[in-house]
Parts: sequence; C-alpha cells; structure tokens
Amino acid sequence: MDGLPLPRRYGAIAAIALGIIVAVLDGTIANVALPTIANELQASPAESIWIINAYQLAIIVSLLSFSFLGDLLGYRRIYQGGLLLFSATSLLCAFSDSLPMLTFARIMQGFGGAALMSVNTALIRIIYPQRHLGRGMAINALIVAVSSAAGPTVAAAILAVASWKWLFLINVPAGLLALLLAWRFLPENTQKSQAQRFDVLSAIMNALTFGLLLSALSGAAQGQDYRIIVAELLALLVIGTLFIRRQLTLPVPLLPVDLLRIPIFSLSICTSVCSFLAQMLAMVSLPFFLQSVLGRSEVETGLLLTPWPLATMIMSPIAGRLLERFHAGLLGGIGLAIFAVGLFALAWLPALPSDGDIIWRMILCGAGFGLFQSPNNHTIISAAPRHRSGGASGMLGTARLLGQTSGAALVALMFNLFDTHGTHASLLLAGLFSSVAALFSLSRMRQPPQ
Repeated sequence: MDGLPLPRRYGAIAAIALGIIVAVLDGTIANVALPTIANELQASPAESIWIINAYQLAIIVSLLSFSFLGDLLGYRRIYQGGLLLFSATSLLCAFSDSLPMLTFARIMQGFGGAALMSVNTALIRIIYPQRHLGRGMAINALIVAVSSAAGPTVAAAILAVASWKWLFLINVPAGLLALLLAWRFLPENTQKSQAQRFDVLSAIMNALTFGLLLSALSGAAQGQDYRIIVAELLALLVIGTLFIRRQLTLPVPLLPVDLLRIPIFSLSICTSVCSFLAQMLAMVSLPFFLQSVLGRSEVETGLLLTPWPLATMIMSPIAGRLLERFHAGLLGGIGLAIFAVGLFALAWLPALPSDGDIIWRMILCGAGFGLFQSPNNHTIISAAPRHRSGGASGMLGTARLLGQTSGAALVALMFNLFDTHGTHASLLLAGLFSSVAALFSLSRMRQPPQ
C-alpha cells in the first residue's frame, strides 16, 4: 500500500505532530524558568543547567538505538512506547521536589523524546504516498522548526498564569491524546529487515561517543579545565574509532555507515548539520544582542524574533510542493544562500536599527531556512531502502541535534572570545556555515533525484 487513505492519513499526521511538538518544545521550554526552578529547589545556577543538559544528553545518546529498534520491532510500537514514557516522566518532572529527582526525571523524559524523534520521519514515509512525500516532510519540518523557535514564548505564556510545574504537566494531556491517535491511526511498517540484531555493545559505545562529544563541546565553550577536555577528547577518539570499526563489521549497523556510503545521503546529512549549526548560532546569540545592546525588553525581543518562524511556516509547505518539480539540491542551495544573506545582513545591522531593519532580515532567514529544510529531509529519508527508514530517520534527528548542540556551544565560545561582540561573531560564523551548507546542497544536483 502506497501511503494511508484519507481521512486516516490526517489522524496519523495529528499523532506525529502532537508528539513531536511536545518533545521538541521540552528541549527549550524550561530555559525561561531555570532561575525560578533553581531558587525553589535550592540549587545553584550552574547546577540547574542540568535540567536542560540532562534532557538533551539523553536524546542524543539514545536516538540511533531507538531508530534501530524501529526498523527491528516497528516504528509504530517505538513511537507509542515513547509517548507513554514521555507522558509518565512529564508527570514525574512536575512533582519533583529536588534537583537530583528532577534531573533523573528529565533523563527519562529525554529517552521518551528520543523514541519519538527517532522514528517520526520513518512513519511519515509510510503515511504519505511516495508522490506526496515532500508534502509530508514539509509538515514535519514546519512542526520541528516552529516548536524549536516557540519554546521561550510558550514558556513565558504558561509562567504568566501558572507555576513552573505546568511546563511539564501540560505534556500529560497532549501526550495521552497523541497516544490515543497513534493507537487508532498509525500504520505498521510491513517491510522490516530480517538480518537485524540489536547489538548492546554498539548501543553503549554509541552513547559514550556522543556523550563525550557533547561534554567536550560544552566544557570548551564554558572554559572548563583544559585537562578534562583533552581527556574527554582522547576517550572520544579511542571509543569512537572502536565504535565505527565495529559498525563496519555488522550486516546492519547501529550507526548507519552503510547509508553514509550513499553519496546523496551523506551530502544531505552534512547539509543538515551545517544548517542547524547556523540556525542555533543565530537564535541563541540574537536575544543577547537585542536585550543587552539595543535595550529591548523580553517581550519586544520575542516579537522581533517571531518573523523568523512565521516565514518558515509559510515557506515549508511551498517547498514541499516545489519538490515535486525541482531537484532538492537546487531548492536547498537557493534556500541556504538566502539564509546566509539574511545572517550576514543581521551581522551588519546599523548601529541603531529600527524594528523594520531587524524584521526584514529575520524574514529572509526564516524563508531561506524553510525552503531548504523539507527538501533536505525528503532526500535523507527517500535515499534509504524502506526497511532502513528508521536508520535514516535516526540520522536525520542526530544531525539536527548535533548541529544545534554544537551551535549553542559555539555561541558560548564566541562570547568568551569576543565579549560584547559575541553576537556579531556568532552571526558571521553562522553565515559561513550556511554558505558551506549551500555548497553541500548544490553538489547533490550531480546525483540522481530521489
């Protein structure tokens, strides 16, 4: 069967959308409330950062393992299990009365989020007919982009009327509704790899590799003792090398090195990492510039940042339809070039910019990013065999998280190196990464369309 019939398709997409919204939002929604949570739980600001880091770390170390299990056991089953775990641990987060308890709950919540993110695009591949897959990817890209950008705004709205516990409690009804929709509408993947076996040692090595990478990046950005960073990098080099060598010997590896041998797949992954690096460099550094340098309030900052996700919302569905007529490499290259122009324009804002000066640059960035993202995601998923859709989906999520995590760490490094000019340096670096991503994307045009 090529895709789900209507109206069942709408129910399946609603299940995907609700799950991904809560999982992505929870990566940033707690940021705004960190001072309040730290004060209530009697924790220092440095200790409270683990409320954010624990969630991100749990996702990045387990994402590929869940995507592998999706290929093995079924995407529907992994997604439903993720929703159940995410909802239950959100409740645990809300009722945590100490920092260790909340950190543990956030780790478990991260595992639930990883299960959701690991198979969402693989599910879209079997929900949509092949000829309309670009539209499905556009909807998914739209949800991820808007949820990522909307986290602080949603958090501020909740905190205006309720305590920080409601940042987590609100996930429970949303998660249970998504679980009900998933049970009713999501399809099983009929094509599963018969050669797959879950390798526990690979899963442990994968977690250590990405965990050490994330820890080293964060430590370098925050000025940690260089001896600790060097030790982490040496451990990363040894474990990472052994991990990759082991993957090369497996018929179906946890880290899909077999898929990375497909040129258009590996080029698309590189495009994704560079683009999300650029996005995070801009989105994390701009609020500091708007508030500290230009003296805008938190509300004004939120409003000035809003045109970016709005432009992405408008452009993503258009990109999904354009993909039915044009090569993804061309659309991605044009979109990322527009994105780079917007980033460089933000870096060279006039000394006293008006709201209009900022808004048109934000629109340019959001529109360029929206034009690139869904065609790129479509290429990553469709380049893989159907029974390896989970592996492709996991790599897509890993590329996004790796880019975002590295981008956030680089912002801290830019501020450490350039102090008050940290935002300017971050935006210039973001423009360079976007330009490199555009070159990666355009080089895909020499490959056959997927």
